[in-house]
Amino acid sequence: MPSRFAAGLPYSLALLLILGAHELGHYFTAKAHGIQVSPPYFIPVPFALGTFGAFIRIKSLTPDRRALFDMAVAGPLAGLVFAIPALLIGLRFSQVVSGPAPGGVPVGSSVLLALLAKVSLAFAGWLGLIVTALNLLPIGQLDGGHIAHALFGSRHAHVLSVIALISLFVLALFRWPGLLFWAVIVFFIAGTRDAPAADDVTPIGRARRALGYFALLLLLLIIVPVPSLLYGSAGLPSSYL
Repeated sequence: MPSRFAAGLPYSLALLLILGAHELGHYFTAKAHGIQVSPPYFIPVPFALGTFGAFIRIKSLTPDRRALFDMAVAGPLAGLVFAIPALLIGLRFSQVVSGPAPGGVPVGSSVLLALLAKVSLAFAGWLGLIVTALNLLPIGQLDGGHIAHALFGSRHAHVLSVIALISLFVLALFRWPGLLFWAVIVFFIAGTRDAPAADDVTPIGRARRALGYFALLLLLLIIVPVPSLLYGSAGLPSSYL
């Protein structure tokens, strides 16, 4: 309804900012390495969350594993620069109410979200964290898949992709049903292998390796459920709803 346009504007702008920062992180890093890429494309939908995200298209071969790593990790980190402040600001000024989550999507609690939720809840910021986590999954064509490839090589990254994909479905089926939709999307669009770099042998170096492990740690902090022992003693929100 037009009368509710203003109410949804903060959510829309915050989400577009997070998604745009994510894709521009990829875009400018790719350009810095001489990789030909398209501008970011957004995928709007007239229901649920209002978007299926955004993407850029790689038009040339990645020169080496260092360039592959830099391009992959830049997106999630750039998105988090805006997602976490959006969550904290939104939580500060939000009123907690009962009822279904926006767009009918169950809002799950994770280690990182539970800690931030001690301050208060903002759906766009939360969604920004989930988008970041999904992209950081070490699966095929996802950012995390590229990071795993750069860290461990193509063969080991493929094995990790299969394990991560199975784990995602297990988590969705037995712990957080809201993930099932995204698990199916990841299965069909990401595969379990990514394209090799032109130089797929040269190591990425210690600094990039440390940053890669940090990115995988962020994935765990966002997506791992809160241990049940912490619910009552620390006053944290319950597990995934």
